[in-house]
Amino acid sequence: MYVPRQFDETRVDTLHALIHAHPLGTLVTLTPDGLEANHTPFEIDAGPGEFGTLRGHLARANTQWRDSVAGVEALAVFHGPERYITPSWYATKQETGKVVPTWNYAVVHARGPLRVIEDRAWLRAFVERLTTRYEAGRADAWAVADAPADFIESLLGAIVGIEIPITRLTGKWKASQNRPEGDRDGVVEGLRREPGDAAAAMAELVRNARRD
Repeated sequence: MYVPRQFDETRVDTLHALIHAHPLGTLVTLTPDGLEANHTPFEIDAGPGEFGTLRGHLARANTQWRDSVAGVEALAVFHGPERYITPSWYATKQETGKVVPTWNYAVVHARGPLRVIEDRAWLRAFVERLTTRYEAGRADAWAVADAPADFIESLLGAIVGIEIPITRLTGKWKASQNRPEGDRDGVVEGLRREPGDAAAAMAELVRNARRD
């Protein structure tokens, strides 16, 4: 991923926070037929290692877990807030007119060896943990134990676990850091006037983005 210095986000806790908030990752691996990509929710564990570990699962019928070339790292991509930025929000538009549109976004790329897990106890514990997280706070929260035991056992046989010990973690926070302060203020105000949570999230990202 191309990451200009001003957009480079290296704080591991910040990168983990984006993965936690936007867990649906794109898993990319190399197979004998070329690149393969699939989409699955991941859980991020801060350890072991400097960059942590990703855990998820795939359908057993999905051949990606079986066909991935050994010795070639997998790539998991996570997308955070993103928004079109109109040059009409820039103070520079009034001053010189030398402005063009852009797109702001935050993404994380995590790389590491793909480990496949078929252990039923591991799979059940992972599915229960995933379910507990996303059912939390619901008045009618569903639990794995609510379904018949034999039904759950059959479904566990239809998935495989995946684990990626992260060896490289890259973040790109493109949040108007390359613009003058007046332009940044204009972007924040413009986004705050836009409808929806995505605009509000990007406004906060621009407001809080580091400028080294």
